[in-house]
Amino acid sequence: MVAVKLILRGTLASEEDRQRFLAEATAAAQLDHPNIVPIYEVGDHNGQLFFSMPVIAGKTLAERLAEGPMAGREAARLVMEVATGIDFAHQRGIVHRDLKPANILIDPQGVPHVSDFGLAKRLAGGTSLTRTGAVLGTPSYMAPEQASGNLGEIGPACDVYSLGTILYALTTGRPPFQGPSAVDTVLMLLDQEPLPPRLLNRNADRELEMIILRCLQKPPDLRYRSAAALADDLAAYLSGNPIAARRGHLSHIWGRLSRETHHAAVLENWGLLWMWHAVVLLAICLVTNAMVLNRDRWPVLQSPLPYLLLWGGALSVWAPTFWRLRYRAGPVTSVERRIAHAWGASIISVMLLFVVESILGLPVLKLAPVLGLMGGSVFVVKAGILNGSFYLYALALFATSLVMAWMERAGIEYSITVFGLVSAAAYFLPGWKYYRRYYLQAEKAKRN
Repeated sequence: MVAVKLILRGTLASEEDRQRFLAEATAAAQLDHPNIVPIYEVGDHNGQLFFSMPVIAGKTLAERLAEGPMAGREAARLVMEVATGIDFAHQRGIVHRDLKPANILIDPQGVPHVSDFGLAKRLAGGTSLTRTGAVLGTPSYMAPEQASGNLGEIGPACDVYSLGTILYALTTGRPPFQGPSAVDTVLMLLDQEPLPPRLLNRNADRELEMIILRCLQKPPDLRYRSAAALADDLAAYLSGNPIAARRGHLSHIWGRLSRETHHAAVLENWGLLWMWHAVVLLAICLVTNAMVLNRDRWPVLQSPLPYLLLWGGALSVWAPTFWRLRYRAGPVTSVERRIAHAWGASIISVMLLFVVESILGLPVLKLAPVLGLMGGSVFVVKAGILNGSFYLYALALFATSLVMAWMERAGIEYSITVFGLVSAAAYFLPGWKYYRRYYLQAEKAKRN
C-alpha cells in the first residue's frame, strides 16, 4: 500500500509547475530519516506526473491540534523529533520552507513524519524556481524573512522559526499570528511581536515558553543556530536539565539594540525623502542663523514671530509634501505612522520652543541647545524600532546639544548651524544607504 501524490493541474500543468513538482520529489527522495516521509518512485503516466510514498496511518498534526492544546511535554517531544528530521535535511543542503501542522503526519505509535517538500530550497546548487520578492509558505507558520519576500535570507533559520510556531500552536491552540486574511497575517508577522504563550494558556510551562520565544526571534541570528540546537534544548527540557534558552539573554538584548530590525525594510521607501528632509532642515537652520546674526541690524528679528513664521511656514509646506511623496510608494505601515508621530512631535516642540522663550522673557534661541536633545530623542525612538545604528546619531545629537550650550555661553552665534549640519547628516547618511539599497534590489529583481 502506497500513497500517490499527483501534480495539481495534471497534463495542463505549466513547465514551472512540473519543475516544482519534480523538485519536491527530488528533494524528498534524498532524505532517508525516520521522521521524514520517504519517496518510493517518481514517474510520468500519460503526461501525469506522480510520486509514491508509504501510507502513514493515523492523523496529521493539524487534525490533532483541532482537538485543542497539547500537554507541554507531549508537544516538546513531537517538535524535538521533527527538529531532528529537519536538521537531517539541512545537513544535506535542503530547507523545507513550509513546515506546518498539516505537513506533519503522526503514526499510530505517536511518531511524527515530515512531508510535502513542495517549497524546499537547496542551500547549494540546483536551479531556483522562485524569484526575488515572491512570498512563499503558509503565513501563520512562515518566518518574517519569508513574509518580506527577501529570498536571499532564506535558510535553515526559517525552518527553526516555523518549528517555533508549531510548538507555539501545540501549546496554545493557535499559531502566533492569525489574521482574517493571509495579507493581514503577513502584516501582523512583520509588524508585531507574538504574545507570550502563558498569556493564552496559563498552564504553559515557563521553560517551554522561553524555548518557543527563542525560536520566534525576528532576527534570524537570535534564534537557535540550528534545528539540532533546538532539538537538544527540547531534550534538555524533557530531561529536566537547564535549557540553553535561559542563557545569553544579555547578548540577545545587546544584539537587539545594535542591529537592524525587521521593520527597517520600510526605510527603503523613505531613503530619498530623508535626503530631501536633510536638505530642507539644513536650509532652515542656515536661514535661522543668518537671522540671528542680523537681529541687531533689524530689531524685528529679536521677536520670536519671524522665527515661528520661518519654521512653521517651511515645515507646514514640507510635511504634507513629504507625505504625498511617501504615499506614492505604497500604503503607509503602522511602523511608519509611529515614526511619523515621533517626527511630528519634534516639529511641534521646536515651534513651541520659541513660545516658551517668549513667555520666560528669554532672547530668541537662547534655548537652542534643547534642539539637539529633541533630535536625539527622536533617533532613540528610531533606533529602537528600525536600526540600532541610529543610537550613534542620537548620541551625536545629544553631544551637539552640549556643544551648542558651550557656544551660547561663549557668545559664539553659530550653534544653530552646527545643529543643522549634524541633524542633516543624521538624516542624509541613512537616507542615502536605504535609497541605494532600494535601487540595487530593484535592479536585481529586473535581472531575475
